[in-house]
Amino acid sequence: MSNDPVRRAQELMRAELPKKFYSEASIAAEGEGFAVKLDGRSVKTPSRHPLILPTAAAAEHVRAEWQAQENVIDPAKMPVTRLANTVIDGVSLNSEAVFEEIVAYAGNDMLFYRAESPQELVERQKLEWDPVLDWFAEEFGARFVLVEGIIFAGQPAESIEAFRRELSRHTEPFALGALHVMTTISGSALLALALARGRIDLDTGWALANLEENWTIEHWGRDEEAERRRAKHFEDMSAAHTLMRALSD
Repeated sequence: MSNDPVRRAQELMRAELPKKFYSEASIAAEGEGFAVKLDGRSVKTPSRHPLILPTAAAAEHVRAEWQAQENVIDPAKMPVTRLANTVIDGVSLNSEAVFEEIVAYAGNDMLFYRAESPQELVERQKLEWDPVLDWFAEEFGARFVLVEGIIFAGQPAESIEAFRRELSRHTEPFALGALHVMTTISGSALLALALARGRIDLDTGWALANLEENWTIEHWGRDEEAERRRAKHFEDMSAAHTLMRALSD
């Protein structure tokens, strides 16, 4: 055991992880979905529900995470599996509430609130955020009110209704769960829907979500702890995007 207290704590935490007890992770059609199996036995979620995904592509991402485990099973290295568990154990039982929470984000979306200064940041927000808003206006007839600063601005009811109508195309629990993760991490339901529709790719969505933070880093440098949090958020955002795309494969 290491004398380094930090490393020792990490080793102790790792020692508590369950040992890998299987040789092969696979998927098999089951009902209307695809179950993940370990040496032929079905995997259960933390709430003891079968780990069944709606498409073979989605199940394959989960299977690959289980197969990639080495000596122990480390949930921290299984972001798509964690999200699938959350959907099965939570979102599927509360779909309406999750839907309404995403709509609420759309009413107070990050993209609506613009910096008053410096001018460089003001112009960057306009250049990079406005195309997403333009897409909503052209594609769905949804136009939103932009404000400088952080004072709440109510949005047109017809625009929120247009967003609600488009979101209603994604009411399946796995889609809602993925959208909810992308919304809460990015702070923008509009970016999440643009990602779901393939209007922007993951790297673009991540850059838009972190526009202000990126600007701060450019001028003031990086913070190690913030970088760790950011890396974790990107992992979860990427897992949600991966699952969302796999639902249509």
